[in-house]
Parts: sequence; C-alpha cells; structure tokens
Amino acid sequence: MGEVFAGRYELLEPIAEGGMGAVWQVHDRRDGTVKAAKLLRQRDASSLLRFIREQATRIHHPHVVTPLGWAGEDDSVLFTMPLLRGGSVAMLLGDFGALPEQWVVAILDQTLSALEAVHAAGVVHRDVKPGNLLLEVTGAGVPHVRLSDFGVAVPADQPRLTEANVMIGTPGYMAPDQGFDPDPRDDLYAAAVTGLHLLTGARPPHDPSYVPATPLGRLLLRAIGSDRSARPQSAGEFRQLLAQAVPARPWEPGEAEVLDQYASGRMSPPPPPPPPPTPRVAEDKTAVRRTKQHDDRPVWPIVALVLAGVLLLAGSAFLLS
Repeated sequence: MGEVFAGRYELLEPIAEGGMGAVWQVHDRRDGTVKAAKLLRQRDASSLLRFIREQATRIHHPHVVTPLGWAGEDDSVLFTMPLLRGGSVAMLLGDFGALPEQWVVAILDQTLSALEAVHAAGVVHRDVKPGNLLLEVTGAGVPHVRLSDFGVAVPADQPRLTEANVMIGTPGYMAPDQGFDPDPRDDLYAAAVTGLHLLTGARPPHDPSYVPATPLGRLLLRAIGSDRSARPQSAGEFRQLLAQAVPARPWEPGEAEVLDQYASGRMSPPPPPPPPPTPRVAEDKTAVRRTKQHDDRPVWPIVALVLAGVLLLAGSAFLLS
C-alpha cells in the first residue's frame, strides 16, 4: 500500500514532476475512484498562492480540466482533478511529428473553445502549449482536448503573482510584444504557435518558409504576425476564421479513430523504416566475416542442411557396406 495523504488519498504512482511539486495518480478512499492529484510540498508562499488561484479557477467546460477538491497535511497541500489517461498533445507530437490538417483543426478548435470560456470568466491562462493540452479518450472518435494547469493563470483585473517586470509563459509561445500585465490576446498567440507546432511538427520559432502554403498555414502565420491589430482579437473570432479557412468535412472512415486509439494506448506510432542492407563483398574476407557477425538471420536452416548432408552420407556408406 502506498502513502496515504490526509487519511484519504492513497498515492499510487507518479505521473509528472515539476519545480513546484508532483502530479500523482491517487485512489480516493472516500468514493473509491482514481484521480489525478497535484501535490505541493513547499512552504513557499508564492507556490501556495498559485495553488489557491488554481483552486479558485473552477471553470466548468468540456475542454477545461476543473479541480475537484483539495486537502492539506503538515506543510503540504494536494488538490485533485479528473484523471485523463490519454497523455498530452506534446506526447502525441513526440510520437507522430507533424499531424494531419484535420487533426490540427480539431485540436486547435477545442483549445480555442476552452479559451472562450476561460476569457469569459475574466481569466488569462498565460501558458497555453502542447504540454498543457490533455487528451481524454471518448471511445467514439476524436478524444476531447482539455486545457490544464492554471497554476500561473490570473484574472486580468487582479495583481500578478510574479515580481515586477517579470513576464510569465513558455519561451517560444510568448508574443514578442507581450506586456507585463496579462492580456487574453497573449493566449491566442500561444494557441496559434501551438497550431503551427502541430502542423509542422517543429518547435517554435517557426520559419514561415517551412509552413505549408495552405489557408490554415496562412491563418496561423497571420495570428502570430508582427501587426498585433491584424491578429484575431478574441477566441471566438479565431474560431470563426479557422472555420472559414478549413471548412468542416466529415471524417474519413478510421481517420478519427486513430487519434482515439492512440490516446487509449491501443496503438503505437509506426516504427521507423529499417536501415538499408549492408552490401556483401565476397572477395573481401574481412567484410564477409564482419557481415556474419552482424547477421541476425536464423541459423537453423543452415544447421538443418548440414545435418541432412551428414545423414545422407552416412546412409550411403551403410548401403555400400
């Protein structure tokens, strides 16, 4: 049995670990369910304040991870959230690289739908990126994407949690003109960078010459352009532009299920192609000998042929005698 926190949550296995704490898979002894839990073991007041802010950010939306509850013990605090077993979009990128356009549109639209709700609640997330987009298995096609980790989120009209003149975010996903005060449009910039990461398979910054010259590629480049006024000004506007750039179409048979199967762990990414065969040069004994040392073909057929030859010779000798 694992460690039990606050007499209720049994720590089963770690999921991830960061600078402020760790995320665990826990068993809730009260209701018998398995949840994800973020465990903070720091006395740092800033970390605890972030915890309180994340607890307060209870935005109920199909594409947002909402905290379920919390508990405290000694100098540690723990709060629980739904356990999403599909991994993150960052893991998906790591396994597959660039994704099909239909997948990019689905993931980006769901992310923007989440940001619509977040911004409507007066909150700026400040760390939109593939690692904070979690996949939820649905069993019926494309899994839900849920925006997670509101540890640095802040209401636009409240004081920052950071020191003065310190910006929060992940390098590469932050707008170059981002100010010190949180702005919902900064989340949209990060969402566009995420879309480019999905479309190209490359981490930011993105060279425009490597972005596909498609309506989707042009929209995403516009959304990270130097002219802030030309970018989408709201998540709703961004979704409308996305729908205009890539009109909705039915999923091809099996096209959506591939993503759901990946998230449920039933499918692995395709293996890399085998290396080209090493040429064999009979005249070079060293080369032939080196080839034999690395030859993984089974030797049983050769052994069988040798044994057959021995038996044939033995039978012939018996008949002649």
